Amino acid sequence: MTAATGPVRAVWTDYGGVLTPPTAQSMESFSARLGVPSAQLLAAMRQVSRDCGAGEDLMAPLDTPLLTQETWERRVEEALAAHSGIRVDLSDYPARWFADRAVNQPWLDTLYRLRGRGVFVGLLSNMPPAWDRHWRLAVPPEDLFDAVVLSYDSGCRKPEEEIFRLAAERAGMRPEECVLVDDLAVNCAGAVRAGWHGVEFTGAATATLRVDALVTAGSVLVPGGEA
Repeated sequence: MTAATGPVRAVWTDYGGVLTPPTAQSMESFSARLGVPSAQLLAAMRQVSRDCGAGEDLMAPLDTPLLTQETWERRVEEALAAHSGIRVDLSDYPARWFADRAVNQPWLDTLYRLRGRGVFVGLLSNMPPAWDRHWRLAVPPEDLFDAVVLSYDSGCRKPEEEIFRLAAERAGMRPEECVLVDDLAVNCAGAVRAGWHGVEFTGAATATLRVDALVTAGSVLVPGGEA
């Protein structure tokens, strides 16, 4: 826990699970369209991650990246067939993943309002390179974000301290003037370790209240996002 003084001046938002519906919800919908149980698909993704030395972090092979999108798709297909006896075509995964993803309009409204008040608004996301054009179609960044910092373009990823240092530099802010809004507690904790504020996203209304309080008056950094 680290005390911070003064108001937050830079709000950095995650993408998946914050600007979109919860990731688990998206995975259930995606798996249903594929005709594959989500538990088996996640297990195959986890196996590929372990084989890459990335442990339990499902997206690490893609968003740094350790594997190309095509190689990852092939390896997940192979893992599904080997361990679950399920054969499925995962080609063009990014386009299919984004096909029916809604955006979180209440949170977008908050970000637009904050930016209109002069608050720096940025996107800080662990993003695979092959997914880049798809998220930009869903949430055009030009009139929303003052900066975009993505893992594949930075060579580092949340919750590593380096990506928070890079983002604060892009904003021209001190760490204590930045807040990360993210649906993963581990990423919020990483932000706190880097001297930032962390707000764990559980819904637009609660996140808006917490961020507004930080922007207005400053607060205390608490791992897991209890700002």
